[in-house]
Amino acid sequence: MSQQSEAPGAPGMEARWTSSTKTGIGKALNSASDVTFTLSHGILNEAYYPREDIACIRDMGFVVTDGHEFFSEEKRDTEHFIETLKDGIPAYHIVNTDKFQKFQITKEVIVDPYRNTILQHIVFDQKDPELPLRLFALLAPHLNNEGGHNTGWIGEYKGVEMLFAQNGNIALAMACSTKWVKRSVGFVGTSDGWRDIRQHGKLEWEYDLAINGNVALTGEIDLTEKDFVLAISFGRTHIEAANHARASILNGFETAKRKYIQEWQTWQDTLPNIPAANFRMSAAMLRMHEAKNFPGGIIASLSIPWGNTKGDSDKSGYHVVWPRDLLETAGGFNALETKADVSRIVNYLMSTQNEDGSWPQNMWLQGEPNWDGLQMDQIALPILEILKGYLRNTMGVSRMKRYWPLAKKAITFLLKNGPYTSQDRWEEEDGFSPFTMATEIAALLAGAELAEVSDEKDFAIYCRETADSWNDTIEYRTYVTGTPLAQKHGVDGYYIRINPFSDIPATELGDRTIKLKNHHSDYGETKINELISVDALALVRFGLRAADDPKILNTLKVIDAELKVATPNGDCWYRYNGDGYGEQENGDPYDGTGIGRAWPLLTGERGHYEIAAGNMEAATKHLIAMEAFANNGLLPEQIWDKADIPEKGLYFGEHTGSAMPLTWAHAEYIKLCISIQHKNVFDMPSQTCERYLRKKKKSDYKIWRFDNGTRTLPKDKTLRIETLTECTVHWTDDDWKSTFITESENMKFGIFVTNIIPTTPQSTALQFTFHWKEADKWEQRNYSVSIANE
Repeated sequence: MSQQSEAPGAPGMEARWTSSTKTGIGKALNSASDVTFTLSHGILNEAYYPREDIACIRDMGFVVTDGHEFFSEEKRDTEHFIETLKDGIPAYHIVNTDKFQKFQITKEVIVDPYRNTILQHIVFDQKDPELPLRLFALLAPHLNNEGGHNTGWIGEYKGVEMLFAQNGNIALAMACSTKWVKRSVGFVGTSDGWRDIRQHGKLEWEYDLAINGNVALTGEIDLTEKDFVLAISFGRTHIEAANHARASILNGFETAKRKYIQEWQTWQDTLPNIPAANFRMSAAMLRMHEAKNFPGGIIASLSIPWGNTKGDSDKSGYHVVWPRDLLETAGGFNALETKADVSRIVNYLMSTQNEDGSWPQNMWLQGEPNWDGLQMDQIALPILEILKGYLRNTMGVSRMKRYWPLAKKAITFLLKNGPYTSQDRWEEEDGFSPFTMATEIAALLAGAELAEVSDEKDFAIYCRETADSWNDTIEYRTYVTGTPLAQKHGVDGYYIRINPFSDIPATELGDRTIKLKNHHSDYGETKINELISVDALALVRFGLRAADDPKILNTLKVIDAELKVATPNGDCWYRYNGDGYGEQENGDPYDGTGIGRAWPLLTGERGHYEIAAGNMEAATKHLIAMEAFANNGLLPEQIWDKADIPEKGLYFGEHTGSAMPLTWAHAEYIKLCISIQHKNVFDMPSQTCERYLRKKKKSDYKIWRFDNGTRTLPKDKTLRIETLTECTVHWTDDDWKSTFITESENMKFGIFVTNIIPTTPQSTALQFTFHWKEADKWEQRNYSVSIANE
């Protein structure tokens, strides 16, 4: 073999991430360590450093050969067994057994609590001592969220041989407690160690350096010691990473393991004593997804959905912050009664709020937007959480004073822009959504309480009046009757997923269609009035409608007929009919189109509905189903809903290739555990229940806006015209035989209001136009609202 210093074949094949079907997540609670790892297929997957939104490796596993024909890749050619070392503590014991019974690899995997090091204690058990087996460690650096611009090399740190990689200001070092027989770096697909070993049965190439590409690090481990420790460490420079690796190995695996487990045990001991099977692991999942350097910032998932099909163009995957998922997680921490965790989340939300009072669709931990959509439920949910924090004493009066100006911005944003949303909670369609409207109305009532605490009583009154008006329009906007789908299921009507029209009531949608996202061409075209979603149950969850309301029961019947799938592990639900976000029909990964699969978190939401309906037995059944959907304690975003496709890792009732774990799903599971224990939906807002379920409050107003005009004013109600600038409204209720002039009132938070009351009970229509004061010009057209019995 001729020694070459620099690997050929730059930059290597196009980089890809790895499977999102995780079997474990690990992270130290100690603030001295900033690294998180994931496990899948018996090996280490993505590691995150120095933040939870920055992935740094694709995977790291072993290859075993006999130097000739025998070749076994750990992740593909062994049977995997994995368990936690203790219940609910993310320290893992893995046994990978060769399918030909030539060897077995046993691992314990943790994070060094004091350093940025992932530690693996490895025992290599060779079944036939006469076989000349060789063991190779293969690591694929994807530093700084990309695989295409890494540089790898072999080197030393104070005489200790290691393998290194760097990309920008992040570096890694891989060290072993026993000796390296050989080391090499290369470009994936051309000169990497896997290709070399597959071709030669051993390392022949031994390249020293691979610059700026998709690189791989490979080292042959000296098997004179079959019990050893492997350290993968991170730092701002390779010297820093190397120091962490050497120090971790010298300090000892058992020392690190003892401290790691002790710190997790101490935290777990603060949790409620709930006997549910997945309770402690779910709690750990919430905690591990929180950023250490951005307290309260919790990412959606330490995974990249269908990651093995994604490259450097998809840097974020799910490891960014969605305010919605973050607030759902806050609900999980509320259920755990860990007040400090909730306080950190609220403070993080306040620190990342946009200037206009909104929040990004999703964002990197520092608050920088990732995607640019606008979802009104993500503006509403923080308001609810702020009030919960105040009422549950996770924030005092002085903190409330600091938060109130920001909270008021969010409430004002809702008042100006709701109840219409540019994207529903599934981030796809614009219009009036039952889920979004439920969150907005509940948030306005919560905002009213916050306003009263802050001595802004007029603002509180306006919030409640607006909430009442919006609540009265839910059926007008989203309840359809007499459709073929209603006739099919023997009901008079049901709530639809979304109504994209501000000027067309749900009952008049007719044959209008919508083109659903994630479909080729026109395959997603669906009649709007036949678009069904589980989202209508939010009207019960947020306390706006009773669980036994006839319209809810009608909708429930249609939901179960159209969206429920009975799996071997329990019932689960699709988000909506015609969903395209999931694997293809044949099980191939989602590629921008596909077929939406069932979501375990929706089983949790259904469990909460059953609690509201007083059916505790059904709620418990759904909790058990969620536990069965989990993979080694990790809850997936979606489960497979068809017959098994073993060659693609798809089994009926088990995880798909979408995100796993999903923090939202774990939070929903925890909340369901606590709600079952309390025998009520513990997080249902009391303000909505009191106002709409007990007092059955109706609005005195019908709101008209340019972007959300009403066509009809019920008799005995006041027409409230909202504008964003000062104006004079000229109006008539007798076809301009008489003209009335009403000045708008400045509400002092960016909205001007003109209230109009018809002059006689016989009036059948209001007509009006505007003179804009600042611009000193007329609107140049008239608007009309009919007056009718409610």
